Amino acid sequence: MPESNKSSSRSAGLLLHPTSLPGPYGIGDLGPAAYAWIDTLVQAKQKWWQILPLGPTGYGDSPYQSFSAFAGNPNLVSPELLVNDGLLDRADIADGRPSQQHVDFGAVISFKNQVLEKAWQLFQAGRGAKLQSEFADFCLDHAGWLDDYALFMALKEAQATPSWLDWPADLRRREGAAIEGPRRDLAELFGSQRFRQFLFFRQWRGLKNYAGERGIGIIGDMPIFVSIDSADVWSHPELFFLDRECRPTVVAGVPPDYFSATGQLWGNPLYNWNKLAATGFSWWIERLQKTLELVDVVRLDHFRGFEAYWEVPAGAPNAINGRWIKAPGTALLEALNKALGGLPLIAEDLGLITPQVEALRDAFGLPGMRVLQFAFGDDAKNPYLPHNYLSRTVAYTGTHDNDTTRGWYAALPDNDKDHVRRYLGRDGSDIAWDLIRAAWSSVADLAIAPLQDVLNLGSAARMNSPGNSTGNWGWRFADEQWTTQIRDRLAQITALYGR
Repeated sequence: MPESNKSSSRSAGLLLHPTSLPGPYGIGDLGPAAYAWIDTLVQAKQKWWQILPLGPTGYGDSPYQSFSAFAGNPNLVSPELLVNDGLLDRADIADGRPSQQHVDFGAVISFKNQVLEKAWQLFQAGRGAKLQSEFADFCLDHAGWLDDYALFMALKEAQATPSWLDWPADLRRREGAAIEGPRRDLAELFGSQRFRQFLFFRQWRGLKNYAGERGIGIIGDMPIFVSIDSADVWSHPELFFLDRECRPTVVAGVPPDYFSATGQLWGNPLYNWNKLAATGFSWWIERLQKTLELVDVVRLDHFRGFEAYWEVPAGAPNAINGRWIKAPGTALLEALNKALGGLPLIAEDLGLITPQVEALRDAFGLPGMRVLQFAFGDDAKNPYLPHNYLSRTVAYTGTHDNDTTRGWYAALPDNDKDHVRRYLGRDGSDIAWDLIRAAWSSVADLAIAPLQDVLNLGSAARMNSPGNSTGNWGWRFADEQWTTQIRDRLAQITALYGR
């Protein structure tokens, strides 16, 4: 963890994606509620805010299936800040607001598209004139990824197909003559997409600066793989294992594990690591550089895939019949370390972890993760039990992929519940806070809890159920739930254990 963000080696924080923030526009955004959230983290004596990937969401509304590894999610743009910037009138954001209790993504996308398009039209007509030069500078500074992304999204809207794999072959292959026409004919859509990214990055930069000034660091999240339906695969097909029709020949997943008896079939295209290595891993370097402009530390999702990844034949019904393929993790991390002058990373080392994965993590001094919900029902050697932690560890009660701690405990077999109670020396009646105490009191340098656990919520507040393609990512909290009493309790336990 960056020394500038902590006074000692011990610190704590909360996991909450911005979509879960309260607010009047159907989805959490980067407006007033996000600034208030930073203030309450300070009140609760936290040092870190951990989030999920910030990219524009595609299939299943998942932050891990994004249209771009570089772009931001326009649905997070705050309508209120657009009014403050003079880009909209308050009447422009008054109608059509989606439900507030849970993110209805279809309604939110429709509403935000309407708001953002209105802002773009007014901007072109002269509103927000002070932002004109800033927008031009943004487009120039980010042209390396922004132009491909904007054209990709403009084409998606114009073609109106589920995926770019359904486009005519010449568009799929980016053949010169086929691309030049859309560049000209879709100039309006192209400009609108670039403008939306400008708004997102501008608002996020303001929020991040506000957090940093108050001693709050932001832990971001980088999926190891990218979505097949993304500007990245469309604009750099040579970096992936694709056939002549641009379709994946093999896809990503994981073998059967804690979450699924048939494994998890993610379906992401797999990298052609030889091609990436031949460029000095330039795409990965640019990707991490851009991500670190948005956050202070990056959680590398599925870290074990940098040592070896699970390759599944395209078209397989599940992930059972895959195979492990070695990955050039050492060479990649060496290149990243040299380019960045350090590796502000957390290794998400969950799942089937081998000595080789641990050696890769330790060779670069990366902290790993320990999730308390994985600790019980086994013997005293379970690595997720706090007495087995190393200090270079991030301890979690649970993650976005877990049930809430209350929901998890309620579903445990009686023998496992007994183990939990005996190990923690508690009766289980306040189980979410029992696990918070266990994480905070451990030797782990950093302790993190999802806000759902701090609020002591049940399974209805779960963020994601791996293996379920629908019904995820929609949870939001309400202002009245995040009370002064809860914040004071968190501040007290944080101070008690020197975090």
